[in-house]
Amino acid sequence: MPPLSYDENKLREVIDRVVDRTFAMDFNWDWPAGVAFHGVCEAYETTGNASYMERLKEWVDLEMEDGLPKLTVNGVSVGHSLISLYKYTDDEKYLEIAKQMAEYLTHEAPRFGDGIFQHTVNSVKDVFPEQAWVDTMMMAGYFLLRMGDLLGREDYFADGLRQYHGHEDLLQDETTNLYYHGWDNVAKNHMSGIFWARGNSWASYTMARALELVRVQHPSYMIVDCSLRDQLSALVRLQSEEGLWHTVLTDPTSYLETSGSAGIAAGLLSRGKMYNRQVQKALDGILARISDNGTVTGVSAGTAVMDDAQGYKDVPYKRIQGWGQGLTLAFLAMVLRRGEQSDW
Repeated sequence: MPPLSYDENKLREVIDRVVDRTFAMDFNWDWPAGVAFHGVCEAYETTGNASYMERLKEWVDLEMEDGLPKLTVNGVSVGHSLISLYKYTDDEKYLEIAKQMAEYLTHEAPRFGDGIFQHTVNSVKDVFPEQAWVDTMMMAGYFLLRMGDLLGREDYFADGLRQYHGHEDLLQDETTNLYYHGWDNVAKNHMSGIFWARGNSWASYTMARALELVRVQHPSYMIVDCSLRDQLSALVRLQSEEGLWHTVLTDPTSYLETSGSAGIAAGLLSRGKMYNRQVQKALDGILARISDNGTVTGVSAGTAVMDDAQGYKDVPYKRIQGWGQGLTLAFLAMVLRRGEQSDW
C-alpha cells in the first residue's frame, strides 16, 4: 500500500489556520466547545505548539470564574480539554473539575437498562427518556476511559467500557455493521433507523482511541476491536469519489459532510497502512473544504435523531461549527502523528 502523500509544512500551516479560526468562535461550557477544543489539544500534542494550550487555558480560566454549569452527559465533553490542560500545566484545579464531571456521570447522570447513559443536553426543552445516542461514546464514554486511565480508577474505566459495549449492543446493526444514530428503549426501536455519518464517526474515532488505552489482555479489547473492524470495513465501501461520506451514509443523494468524514478517516488511520488509499482520498477531500481563514466548510449543524432521511438531508451545512473544527483537527493531527511512525 503506497504511503500517504502530503506536504508536512503545509499541513501544519493548515492546522494552525483551523486552530486560529476555532479560537475566533464564541463557546459556552458545552459539547461544541468540548469537541472543538479536544481537536485543539490533539493539534498541540502533535505539533508541540504551546500557544494552542495557552489560549485554551485562558478560555477555561475565564469560564471557571463562573463555576461549573449544570452538567449533562453531552456537557462533560469539555472534560477532554481539562485532562489535556492538567497534563500541560500540572495544575490540579483542572483535574479537580474533570473529577467533578466524572463523579457526576458515575452518580447522577440518568441511565437505563444495563447502566447506559441517557442522552442529555443543556436544554430543558430537549428530553430524550431512555434514549441512547451514539454521540455519548465520544462525550462521556471516552472521557471516562481517559479519566480511569489517568487516575488508575477502575470504576471509571469499567463504566467507560460499559458505555462502549452497551452502545454497540443497542446501535450497531448486525447486517450492515454500521451504527444507528439512536435507540429508544421505551419504544424498543431505532427511531428513524438512519445510519448518520457523524454518528458513525463518533463511534469509529472513539473506538480507535479507546484501543490505545485498553490492554490487549483485557476481554473488552477484542469486543471493541471487532466492532471497529467490521464498521470500518462497511464504511470504506460507502466512501464517495470525492473522498468524503454522505450525511446519510447509505443515501448517495444526501450531501457530503465534512465532520463525519474527518472522524471516519481518523478511525481508518488506526488500522495502519491498510486503508491508506481511502485515507488519502479523505485527506485530499477534507483539505479542499478548509477555507483560507481556517473555516472547515460543509459541516452539518447540530442534529437530533430526525424523523426520517429527509430530515437529515435538510439539516443545514452553511456555517462554521465547533465539532467540524475539532474533528478535522483531530484527523489532521493524527495524519501527522502516524506519518512520523517508522512503520507507516
